[in-house]
Amino acid sequence: MKKSQIHFSDRSTTLDFHQLQNLFNLTAFWAKRRSLEDLRTAIANSKPVISVWKGEQLIGFARATSDGVYRATIWDVVIHPEYQGKGLGIKLVETVLAHPVMQVERVYLMTTHQQKFYEKIGFQTNSTTTMVLYNQSHLGSITQGEVQLQEFRKV
Repeated sequence: MKKSQIHFSDRSTTLDFHQLQNLFNLTAFWAKRRSLEDLRTAIANSKPVISVWKGEQLIGFARATSDGVYRATIWDVVIHPEYQGKGLGIKLVETVLAHPVMQVERVYLMTTHQQKFYEKIGFQTNSTTTMVLYNQSHLGSITQGEVQLQEFRKV
């Protein structure tokens, strides 16, 4: 019987969202209880989306967003605990970074406890650019009716 090979995929259309949700619940305190609908929305708005598989089992995942020129951000890097410490996380991040839309001036990421891991790949701590705006729903300064967006057509 042939042993299942580990392979990487950039096809988000074939991603098993139930397996992804389970992987997050198992490995990521910051991503526990994400809904399937929210996962679909986040992935639809991300590029690249890279998954790591052993046979039919999802064992790793990462995604990014990029403007394709100046800035990009890596999100949601996870490896199943049984496969951690084998170099898959480094290969996963390197695969994300190698994608054409990630060839930008700066790539950002947020991490709570994995600074040493990302330093091995070349990331540096940067305390001068970190700010956060949490859920904006409480900021009622401009109501949706006050702002009208129009599509402008080139003539």
